[in-house]
Amino acid sequence: MTQKILAVLAHPDDETFGLGGTIALYRQRGVEFYYVCATRGEVGAADEEYMRGFKDTAEMRTAELMRAAKILGLNDVFFLGYRDSGMPGSAENQHPNAQINHPLDEVAGKVVKYIREIRPDVVITFDPIGGYKHPDHIHIHKATVLAFEKADDASFHPEAGAPFKPRALYYQVFPKTLLKMGIFLLPIFGKDPTKFGRNGDINLKELVEVDFPIHVRLSVRAVSAIKEQASAQHASQGGAQMRKGLQGLVTKLVGENEDFMQAYPPIHGSFKRRRDLFDGI
Repeated sequence: MTQKILAVLAHPDDETFGLGGTIALYRQRGVEFYYVCATRGEVGAADEEYMRGFKDTAEMRTAELMRAAKILGLNDVFFLGYRDSGMPGSAENQHPNAQINHPLDEVAGKVVKYIREIRPDVVITFDPIGGYKHPDHIHIHKATVLAFEKADDASFHPEAGAPFKPRALYYQVFPKTLLKMGIFLLPIFGKDPTKFGRNGDINLKELVEVDFPIHVRLSVRAVSAIKEQASAQHASQGGAQMRKGLQGLVTKLVGENEDFMQAYPPIHGSFKRRRDLFDGI
């Protein structure tokens, strides 16, 4: 029977920047891989050159995602229909269709529909702080955890299909070594680690204070060219620069890996780090 993985994240580019190597790696192994995207990245800043031929940011970023999906080999991409909520404290937080303004039960009901239809062995989402504390990341994390927990409960959104329980739930996590290296190197390049990212709204020093165990470390070096090509499709969000400058240097120094915490089945006490999402589940 074909193995299946379902990733549930927030925006176009999340599938590539965080999971691109994982997707490409498992697709090469014959594993089916699906992506549920909560929004179309409406709030993502983009230079005018990337907007030519598109009516708005959502259309442009959706096109970027679909090009990247084809390169990575995703079997299918689904959208939940919510709007990008923007970073904490922004006016976009107040938009009535912003993902964060919809009840978790509602969002989880949409997610559980795909879990029950696709029937994946493995589900992947963000860690509890959403990687870098983006409100959409945290909200879809909570909704996905709820959907995973209730997927085999016939009374939970019965309209969403027959009950089904995946074998494992993983959180994508960032290794603290990478963050610490960024904090050390950024000042050397004249940059403030508390104002990281395209819009200067990510505080790396704050993120390094929160740590999650790494239960699975995947080496994605063998598919790095595929991930790089897919990342370049998200040019409006800086994807074409992923292998250049400081970010490219950090990647080379730390190694090309993608890391995961196993949330279910839970792991207690000591553990041996694994190299495969299907190992031990």
